[in-house]
Amino acid sequence: MKPKLIKDGEFSYWESGEGQPIIILHGLLGDLSNFDKVFEYFPKHGYKVIIPQLPLYTLPIIKTNVKNLVKYTKDFINYRGFKEVVLFGNSLGGHVALYFTKHYPEMVKAVVLAGSSGLYENSLGSTYPKRSNRDYIRAKVEEVFYDPAIATDELVDYIMVTINDRGKIIRTLALAKSAIRHNMSGDLPDMNVPICLIWGKNDKVTPPDVADEFYKLLPDSDLFWIDKCGHAPMMERPEIFNEILLAWFKKRKI
Repeated sequence: MKPKLIKDGEFSYWESGEGQPIIILHGLLGDLSNFDKVFEYFPKHGYKVIIPQLPLYTLPIIKTNVKNLVKYTKDFINYRGFKEVVLFGNSLGGHVALYFTKHYPEMVKAVVLAGSSGLYENSLGSTYPKRSNRDYIRAKVEEVFYDPAIATDELVDYIMVTINDRGKIIRTLALAKSAIRHNMSGDLPDMNVPICLIWGKNDKVTPPDVADEFYKLLPDSDLFWIDKCGHAPMMERPEIFNEILLAWFKKRKI
């Protein structure tokens, strides 16, 4: 059963559990449901899991950038009254988590990154020249995963609707360009919060050398690999992902 979407003013989100807050930040073409196994698992182990809907397609074009997604995240955390959170981001969500940590380290207890942007990534495409071609879109979505079967008809339909909406595609491209401008390589060595990197060995979007570079630049990081796994390990190998992350939380006393 799909969790109830809580709506309050400008904020819409899933929330479950009690304990240390984990704020999950989804990616550019992602959805809250990408994290449903994480959402089910961690409340059973003493954590509060919150997944806000980021305003990817509702900000004014001029404000559609990483900086304003960070502002939205900060406003959301303050609205919920949290003092110190774990930020977990996939793809663009990881980039937002890192940029947030750069500016508000006092609000961050730890960061979890899976297939994060911030250094380098291969996107679905810079202009989406064949966005009306379903077979092309399916092939691009399948590249996100090691197992192409994860790219269900439902997921392909969701991506098709998104990238064939003119307002959404303009904002998608604006965010992709903003992510390129906000390269984090010069900032990472100054981030002294614990950071858990969980990466698919077969990630084609943010390849393994990106994870190695994050690990090298982040002074307090641990890197874990998941075999036969692509860009979204929390979707493709959720059991292994959750076990790795819970063990890391216990080791780091988070």
